[in-house]
Amino acid sequence: MKMFSTASRLFMTATLALATISVNAQDKFRVCADPLNPPYSTKEQTGYENKIAALFAEQLGQELEYTWLPERIGFIRNTLKAENDNGEGFKCDVVMGVPAGYDLTDTSKPYFHSTYVLLIAKGRGWDDIKDSAQLANLPLDRQEKLKIAMFDRGPGTDWLQKSGLLEQGIPYQSMTGDSEHNTAMQIEKDLRAKKIDMVILWGPMAGYVQSQAPKGSYIAIPMQSSPGLKFDFSIAMGLRQGDNKRKQQLDDLIDKNLDKIQAIIASYDIAVLPIPAETGKKDDD
Repeated sequence: MKMFSTASRLFMTATLALATISVNAQDKFRVCADPLNPPYSTKEQTGYENKIAALFAEQLGQELEYTWLPERIGFIRNTLKAENDNGEGFKCDVVMGVPAGYDLTDTSKPYFHSTYVLLIAKGRGWDDIKDSAQLANLPLDRQEKLKIAMFDRGPGTDWLQKSGLLEQGIPYQSMTGDSEHNTAMQIEKDLRAKKIDMVILWGPMAGYVQSQAPKGSYIAIPMQSSPGLKFDFSIAMGLRQGDNKRKQQLDDLIDKNLDKIQAIIASYDIAVLPIPAETGKKDDD
């Protein structure tokens, strides 16, 4: 009788422990994010992805929990797909912003659509530029004075090449490897310092740069996609493949809160376009 009682107690204790782990996991909205990546996410939770995550956690009645890691090559592998050190579950469950149809994750439905933007600092001899095509058609003496940021990859660099402006490009890395500045922060700093006069940046980053200067400091020209050169993309939330219950939950939250989500995004001066009915895949960098 004593042996049965002891075994029963052990079984009940183990069951209770498992139930507690399960409840604790359900009580948390666990996000994988970069701690220094404005305007997307920061450790102070000032980015628009932080605000959307907080909105979702509040509506689910869950605690918002972050796994922080700089968003570099291997980010998904070391966060969303990485098991906890104790072998119980994964480190986090949701990446708040990935291209719709991203290859490395399953994705929710898209929650906004943006485009790359040509940003030109005013007062430096380029205030007459109203369309990106003008840069390709400038007289040679003006073209030679261009100081435009050129990234190691991306549609902006492809556009510079097609426009015959690669020689005027000032090279930048898409991933800075800088512990104090992400790409948007570095570009904003160099624009202020007049190391560059213009840049073709992804919509959210262009919005961040504009937000750091007095209103009207930049000419902002949305780039137009053309056959063979795509500038606009839809953004969704990333989750592990096969996590169908969470995918449905995220889709439902996006549907329910789309107006609030887009209001958050609008407050960051991000150029937005209507979300297309269908979105294609974007290859991983």
